Amino acid sequence: MSVAKITDIPPAVPGLFTLPPYDMCPPMLLGGFCQVCNRYYFPRPRYCRVCLGEVVETTLGSKGTIYCFTVVLRKAPLGLPNPYGVGYVDLTESGLRIFGLLDPAAIGRIQIGMRVRLAVAPLGDDGHGSPRLRPYFTPV
Repeated sequence: MSVAKITDIPPAVPGLFTLPPYDMCPPMLLGGFCQVCNRYYFPRPRYCRVCLGEVVETTLGSKGTIYCFTVVLRKAPLGLPNPYGVGYVDLTESGLRIFGLLDPAAIGRIQIGMRVRLAVAPLGDDGHGSPRLRPYFTPV
């Protein structure tokens, strides 16, 4: 049985992050930017929620700080590791506060105020057993 390369595994949700390979540039979150209102969005909406203008795709960055988090001890959905962590991260580049997964290998070390960076790896599945790429935040 052959092992799939990361470049062969599809994202759980297309359009949320840049795709591998990451040897030239680290993974980045993808979102939207309204040039009229000067607002960032994640995920990217079709129209600006303020002015209803066009929202263009943009990168939102890959670095941030943990604002708050929790560790979920119940059985995880979609093949995610158990336990798993989720939290709000304040992105450095765009200033957005987003909700996301936290590094399962770092659950015991995560702290409020900790600097983190975006990582992308096969994490969980599609509900039918096929692996999927998911973004998560890991300590710097």
